[in-house]
This record gives sequence, C-alpha cells and structure tokens, in this order.
Amino acid sequence: MLDAGGNGRRPKKEEFAPKAFSFAVDDPDREIHLLIGHSFDRPLASRKAGTLLLQDSEAALGFEAILTPDIQRTSWAQDFMAAFAAGLISGISPGFRVAPPEAVNKPEETNEEDPAEGNALIRTIFAAVLFELSMVTRPAYGETEADLRSLQFDPVLRKGIIHPLSRWRA
Repeated sequence: MLDAGGNGRRPKKEEFAPKAFSFAVDDPDREIHLLIGHSFDRPLASRKAGTLLLQDSEAALGFEAILTPDIQRTSWAQDFMAAFAAGLISGISPGFRVAPPEAVNKPEETNEEDPAEGNALIRTIFAAVLFELSMVTRPAYGETEADLRSLQFDPVLRKGIIHPLSRWRA
C-alpha cells in the first residue's frame, strides 16, 4: 500500500511482477549496494566488492551479503548488528526506479483492483533498475524479511555480555 487514499483519492498499491529486478540483477556491470537505511555512507556489502550475491527468481528477489570482518568493525555495522539482534531492524527496502520505456517493452502498468477486493489503483512493475537494498526499521514492502545467519567477528562481546545471536553457543 503506497497511499491509503482518502479525501476523494483512490488508494494506491504497488506490486512487482516475477523477475522484475532481473533488468538490473542480470547486468554483470551494474553496481548494487546493501546499505543501512538508504544511506550510501553506511554500506554493508556490494556486488562489485563481491560481497553481495543476488538472485531474482519467479518467487522473489533473494540476496546473500557477506559482512567482512573489516566491515563488522565499523561503527555503523556494529550499530546495525545490535539493532538487528534487538529486533529493531527487521526488513528490507529496495532503492530502485522503473526502467525507461525505451529500454524495455513494458516497464510498468497500472490497473484497477478487483471491485470485490476494493477500489485501489495497482501499479505493477515489470522492470526495475535496482541500485541498492537497505536494511530498515520500517520496510516499504511488509513481506520482506532478513535473517542474520552467522558472524565471524562479534563486535558486541564485551564485559561478559554475549551477543544474542551467539547465545546458542554459550
């Protein structure tokens, strides 16, 4: 839901067609970053650095980020990992623009929602130029999810405090 409507306006929703991000993901020269809060001064990983692996399937855009020990030592990565462990950062928000019509046949279309379900206008994106993914507290798309699987360096391990993601080892 992009806009709930009101005051005479119709609600607006947005959805991605299967493989909508392949326009950018399939381009090996396109740089894509993983950021904290859409901030390019707080990077976690990138394709050109070889630390961000992307796959755009029929079901979803998936990614794996490798947070190197050097990145894990940065203040912004330590803040991110602590906020993530505390459940404060839980989603992903893509930074993208719709591909230009001269680059693809049908970059997007807007249709009316099935009247049985409401009266919203639904924008379907068929080709998105992805330039970043961001770890955020309030994701633009509620269906997103993130999982931190392992750490090579535990920046929060101090004064006997064990990082919550490492408690199973304690």
